[in-house]
Amino acid sequence: MAKPLGGRGALAHRPVLLRETIELLAAERGGLFVDCTVGLGGHSEAILQTSSDAQVLGIDRDEEALELARQRLAPYGSRFRAVHADFRELTRVLATAKVSHMHGILADLGVSSLQLDSPSRGFSFQHEAPLDMRMDMSGGETAAELLGRLSEVEIARLIFEYGEEPRSRRIARTIVQRRERGEPVKTTTDLANLVARAVGAGKKRRIHPATRTFQALRIAVNAELENLDRFISEAVDLLEPDGRLAVISFHSLEDRIVKRTLLKLSGRCQCPPRLPKCICEATKVVEILTRRPIVPTEAETEANPRARSAKLRGARKI
Repeated sequence: MAKPLGGRGALAHRPVLLRETIELLAAERGGLFVDCTVGLGGHSEAILQTSSDAQVLGIDRDEEALELARQRLAPYGSRFRAVHADFRELTRVLATAKVSHMHGILADLGVSSLQLDSPSRGFSFQHEAPLDMRMDMSGGETAAELLGRLSEVEIARLIFEYGEEPRSRRIARTIVQRRERGEPVKTTTDLANLVARAVGAGKKRRIHPATRTFQALRIAVNAELENLDRFISEAVDLLEPDGRLAVISFHSLEDRIVKRTLLKLSGRCQCPPRLPKCICEATKVVEILTRRPIVPTEAETEANPRARSAKLRGARKI
């Protein structure tokens, strides 16, 4: 008897919108799928369980998560392959792997449970840890280094644009004042406390006052929005006719890019309305499968609160 999708085990976690994603990808048809952000392998495992003819190439820039996915999916043998890379290197990865057109491509753009729950990674203010936030620990600038380098104006802009934090200037000023006193922000709890003091008590908030600042820093450190539109276009190019693309986003900035890019690829002009003629070169190469984004059910968010902001969009290559 087949195991339930996402069956629990030593490496089990809760992939969001699991059944909806598998249905959107039409995984029951089998074929070659690319999980561009494989994480701990929950979505990949469900694809492999859905069809014995399915194969998955899993990509992730987090080597620790990738190794755990390898262990989890070892029972599927050669049907699963893992590659350490950024999902935006998709074209290069597939060329190196000597594969061309895919039956389905999935990108789950959220932070993995492993990253959030590992105190040493510095993603959460729930744990005292170095202010790191890198998804790929093999290189790059940490969040602490970023705050130590940027000007007050740059920090404020980053927190406002990526975190949509209205008190971004006050937070940036407090960070820079600390830095000028020779006390740069180096840990998660230090930053969380600093932001709380900068924002002030005020009215009771639904979320911790540092939530938006942490989101903004994570996006900046990992360049999460950079070339996302180009990735979606390249992913569609790599799909075979009738192949499916599924993208799960977790905040409005990501979802906006995904929505706009898919609309353009469906042939709908994305130019400002007052332009005399279209310059965005919108061409119909996909059929959008999600008129509105698919969101988690109430039951899923109750079982997994981290799923509450997830939005799933998908398209079929024509």
